[in-house]
Amino acid sequence: MPSTINRNQLFVASCLALLVTSLSFGIRAGILGRLGTEFQLSAGQLATIASTAFWGFPLAIVIGGMVVDIIGMKKLLIAACVFHLVGILLTISASGFWPLFISTLFIGLGNGTVEAACNPLVATIYADNKTTKLNHFHLWFPGGIVIGTLLVFLFDKIGLGWQVQVGVMLIPTVLYGYLFSKLEFPVTERVASGVSTSEMYEALLSPLFIVMLILMFGTAITELFTGQWIDVLLKNVTDNAILLLTIETGVMVIGRGFAEPVVHRFSPAGVLLLSAIFAALGLYLLGHTTGNMLFVGALVFGIGVCYFWPTMLGFVSENLPKTGAVGLNFMGGAGMFAVSVYMIFMGGYYDKLLADKLPAGADVKSFNDAPAGSEMAIALSEAKKAAGPEIINATLVIPIILTVAFALLFVYMRNKKKASPQLVTGN
Repeated sequence: MPSTINRNQLFVASCLALLVTSLSFGIRAGILGRLGTEFQLSAGQLATIASTAFWGFPLAIVIGGMVVDIIGMKKLLIAACVFHLVGILLTISASGFWPLFISTLFIGLGNGTVEAACNPLVATIYADNKTTKLNHFHLWFPGGIVIGTLLVFLFDKIGLGWQVQVGVMLIPTVLYGYLFSKLEFPVTERVASGVSTSEMYEALLSPLFIVMLILMFGTAITELFTGQWIDVLLKNVTDNAILLLTIETGVMVIGRGFAEPVVHRFSPAGVLLLSAIFAALGLYLLGHTTGNMLFVGALVFGIGVCYFWPTMLGFVSENLPKTGAVGLNFMGGAGMFAVSVYMIFMGGYYDKLLADKLPAGADVKSFNDAPAGSEMAIALSEAKKAAGPEIINATLVIPIILTVAFALLFVYMRNKKKASPQLVTGN
């Protein structure tokens, strides 16, 4: 790597860019219910708005992954800064469903473009320690969610509106845009190693890569759907639902910070297996308990989803290096696309559950508009108290399936390693 490339500064700027991405998740999770009340939006409409960030993300990350080797990582990251700035400013000035929809799309495009450039950037500048450094980089995702949810909690206490909370994101956005504009970038690892474009696309057809792509659907839904909707699903079960997200993501920050000894002790496949087991147990606790046990569930769930995203990327980068930036970004895009589809589906299902738990023929909107303390408001609260855990219990099936899949992957990788003293990476 040329001496003019300062990998530490590039890494710090990358973490700031990911911080903006995660702040958008944390702050949106904290104000989602309030947006629904202020603009009279149904759970289905809220799900559609939130999911827009998730399908804007895969659109940007897939396109970005296909052009990053051509135009370079620097231009992509400047574009990400512009997307973020536009999305934040449009959100602050939003007045209803469509403005929120469009602004969230821009933020999703910014988030996806950040990952499209930063994942291959981190893998390139730390080619000797990919999985660990990807975990260190991705600790800023839960880290930003912790910061975002605490800001929502604090600003609510002192009476600052949601527009101010969203506006806070402008600070790190401007800062990372400035830093990236001044720094020099290396070419991607795939380009530097001389792997041709045709070889890269052939590698994407590897059975192992296709399996990992499918498993990414489940790991992303388990982590991101639950985190984004935890306040909506459990706010009628506990008065501190947003703090459940803070606990979960706080555990993720600590876990990713200590990723190196964990990954080296258990191997990436072993870490993924343990993650699925803990995620399933955590979701079970969140869906079947109340009171203080919910915080235990959030703690266990945080341990479970802690290593999912970065270890999936690290596994592909280490075992399927010819897939290059496109492989990493297809993984991220697949995960976010799956979350967007699942979120829209479950938002509609949640509305249906509410309707089923209210008196026959009830209009959910009229119950939402009922004054606090009225008979209708109490009935709606009880319906939400029952419906939220049902959504979580439905989602529990996913990490159970992942546990079986990762157990098979662990055995496969162990046998592959035994078959050859030096593991030869696949295509």
